[in-house]
Amino acid sequence: MATTLLTAHPAAPMEAQVMSYNIRFATADDGENRWERRRATALAMLGERAPHIVGLQEALRSQLDEIRQALPWYVEVGVGRDDGLTKGEYSALLVDARRFAVASSGTFWLSDTPEKVGSVTWGNRITRVCTWARLIETRVGRGFWVFNVHLDHESQNARERSVRLVLARIRGRGNGEPFLFLGDFNAGEQNPAYREAVAAEDGVGFPMRDPFREVHPSRRDVLTFHGFQGGRDGEKIDHILASSEWEVLDADILRPAKEGAYVSDHYPVWAKLRLP
Repeated sequence: MATTLLTAHPAAPMEAQVMSYNIRFATADDGENRWERRRATALAMLGERAPHIVGLQEALRSQLDEIRQALPWYVEVGVGRDDGLTKGEYSALLVDARRFAVASSGTFWLSDTPEKVGSVTWGNRITRVCTWARLIETRVGRGFWVFNVHLDHESQNARERSVRLVLARIRGRGNGEPFLFLGDFNAGEQNPAYREAVAAEDGVGFPMRDPFREVHPSRRDVLTFHGFQGGRDGEKIDHILASSEWEVLDADILRPAKEGAYVSDHYPVWAKLRLP
């Protein structure tokens, strides 16, 4: 879909709070950690944090419906990865419609045939997608792009090829506006897939930046996938990356839990950013 909205106004500053959140699909047999038991904690976390942009991974149609019902200011972007409609997991974007309008959006499959629904070609057994949107800040008219992925958990080749495809789409966005690259990479900070992403020039001659590492350059307690076990020691595999135009105001790994209920088997990552 594509809609002409507002003309970008490069002189007007703009702030945005951004989250990447692998929500863990609702039908998983997680016992005490099943979705029905952690749903209230997850919705409370989203409502209290109130990120303007959320990149979700593993979301099912039922979970998206529940989020939209509880937090109706979010507009949803994305499709189910199995049929390009509603079947299967989404790598959806939630956008706060009080601040941002969706100018254009889409989903492509992480494969050699990215426009072919359900395509898998790089050694991964599971279908993977990227959902993107061009957003316009409705008060000042600034435009930027967001790309959200869930990379494969088994195939290193698929992770690396997927990153290259997303980078190609970022470079091809056409108007040179700032961008964000979010997702569960299933890859830590030393993995070649992550290293290739952060080393890539962002369109204005600079590598992408990791807001978390700009705020916490030496932190080692960066675990994001904890498998409902909690803890802090381990790799950060969930990432928010930003083009160089963004100023980093704050960033963190969120570890919310109420009455023993985790929001997922991943900790969400969060950043507060500003376009000057």
